Amino acid sequence: MTKKSDIRITLTEDEVPKKYYNMAADLKGLQPVLHPGTKEPIKEEDLLPVFTKSIVKQEMSKERYIDIPDEVREKLILLNRPSPLQRAVNLEKYLKTPAKIYFKREDMSPVGSHKGNSAVAQAYYCRKDGIETITTETGAGQWGTALALASSMFDLDCTVFMVRVSFDQKPFRRTIMQTYGAKVHASPSIVTQYGKKVLKEHPNTSGSLGIAISEAIEMAVSSKNVRYTLGSLANSVVLHQTVIGQEVMAQLKKADIEPDYMVACVGGGSNFAGFAFPLMREKILGKTDCEFVAAEPMAAASLTEGEYRYDFGDTAGMTPLFKMYTLGSEFIPSAIHAGGLRYHGMSPLVSEAYDQGLMSARAYDQTETFEAGVLFAKTEGIIPAPESTHAIKAAIDIALEAKAKNEEKTIVFNLSGNGLLDLAGYEKFISGSLSSSRMK
Repeated sequence: MTKKSDIRITLTEDEVPKKYYNMAADLKGLQPVLHPGTKEPIKEEDLLPVFTKSIVKQEMSKERYIDIPDEVREKLILLNRPSPLQRAVNLEKYLKTPAKIYFKREDMSPVGSHKGNSAVAQAYYCRKDGIETITTETGAGQWGTALALASSMFDLDCTVFMVRVSFDQKPFRRTIMQTYGAKVHASPSIVTQYGKKVLKEHPNTSGSLGIAISEAIEMAVSSKNVRYTLGSLANSVVLHQTVIGQEVMAQLKKADIEPDYMVACVGGGSNFAGFAFPLMREKILGKTDCEFVAAEPMAAASLTEGEYRYDFGDTAGMTPLFKMYTLGSEFIPSAIHAGGLRYHGMSPLVSEAYDQGLMSARAYDQTETFEAGVLFAKTEGIIPAPESTHAIKAAIDIALEAKAKNEEKTIVFNLSGNGLLDLAGYEKFISGSLSSSRMK
């Protein structure tokens, strides 16, 4: 019989992390970000027209730990930090596996996902630096939702460029953003010069995160007292998300659990990195043999199918050049429901960790991830975000591999968000009309 204390492992508000962990301090071999014009290592002043100065300092920092401001920490608590670590007892029983499966519940935030962890930080720093308006991109709408609420919390104006396919597939996401006070445009849009250019050349395009990033940056650099905020990829965003992994480590220690696998979905990399990096440092130091697994969509399989090279973070070539696994900045993935994973590149930090063999990656078709999501809903009662179903699919596969070998493994995955606004995708899966998402 499962111990009661083993089903849900909680922390107190006092145990919410007080510092961010910066993987850039421990990951050797990182290549510098390059200026898109000179191809020389970028300097802080080069980034200031795009990002607010406090975020630029964090982006360039090599400090191992950076203090979390009290006001940010208070907002994190309002967004339901610390979140529980829960055991998937019914899923284990269904699979008849000797493996134990735990999941970190980032789905319980008011914004529905982990994205609030960086949104409140970036909004705070923008307000602190005197910025009045922030712009951003969003894929599935989770990041845009989080930033819209964070902007409201810190009295900022917010403009969101939402990838066209998600704008159409997930209308209630944009309604929530608008309820929080944000302006939302389908991307590519007629609001920016680059958006107009794309629409002229590709009037029926489904859009991409790369295009939406270009539009948001254009608005930031061409407007007064406006700065751009990024939802993934950047070192600073990864930094903010490490509150997840630090909580997980505290919860595992509290319950005397040694994980064999840490699993998370991966698109731009912030969810995976925030969950995995704090414990991955222990692997670098030789203190754990835990395996770290990134689950990505076949529609945008940058780790398993991409090249490790310098590339732009956006489609128009307005961002710096990042050394990362990439499918090419002009790549537009098929219109999968896991919109938050429809990105051509990968976080430089995650890319370097992957290149060094500190982690592995598995790619899945959306039909098999939705199947895993439905099974998780039936057994655990939680409808997961399409992005999170990739992590669930990987966790199930690992649990079945343990069953085949009769091994008692411990698997921990990140439930990065809920799928209550993604029911159109579930409806298609249940009706049998959900299409394959393999890369074209």
